[in-house]
Amino acid sequence: MNLLRSAIQSNISLRAIKPINGLPFLLRESPRRFSTETEQPPPPPPPPADDSSSIDPFLQTPKDGLVYVKLYGGTKSTLNKDIINMLEGSKLTPDDVRVHYTRNFMPLAMLVQFPSRHAFDNAFKTIIRKGRLYKMEKVSRSDWESLVPYNGKTVILQGIPVNALIDDVERFLAGCEYDSSSIQLFPRSSMKIAMVRFPSQTLAMNAFLNKNRGFCLNNQISVRVLQ
Repeated sequence: MNLLRSAIQSNISLRAIKPINGLPFLLRESPRRFSTETEQPPPPPPPPADDSSSIDPFLQTPKDGLVYVKLYGGTKSTLNKDIINMLEGSKLTPDDVRVHYTRNFMPLAMLVQFPSRHAFDNAFKTIIRKGRLYKMEKVSRSDWESLVPYNGKTVILQGIPVNALIDDVERFLAGCEYDSSSIQLFPRSSMKIAMVRFPSQTLAMNAFLNKNRGFCLNNQISVRVLQ
């Protein structure tokens, strides 16, 4: 009886420690993780930084394409059309040329506005090819805008006596068509200078041809057309 009881207990112990092979495979091992998302490509590299702000604005090509130049080498008798004819092929107009005058209205240099960088390059080559004694240097737009555009319509009278009045200037200009309200007198050391505006370049040139070396109160007057 004791032998039968020992055998039964031994059989129960063996069954208790036998592995349970009937459990599902997914309960005996941790499930593998799967991703249903597709791998995204890496973001594109950022565009190179715009370093134009670090460039001197004076050296940048203006957006409107205009190029401004100071031209040295002219004389007091140099006209706008002389510069235009010399720089042929640069597509300049009389409004593209201004003169930088001193306090006594002596020409110091001429400022030229080129419509494009290509026109400026053509002008530079033209000066070299013709061997003219001109010197060009680039300037800013503010230099151009600071000059008064006389456009060949303003006449300057030099050598006027210090005691002369506007009435004396009008008598000197008798026979010329001009804007009488535009007459200005400026004292310059031992004499005066008068500035007179004319309706057109032709009328201003006629005043130069007819009145240059004339007399105002016994003083000989030098007449010049401002460009």
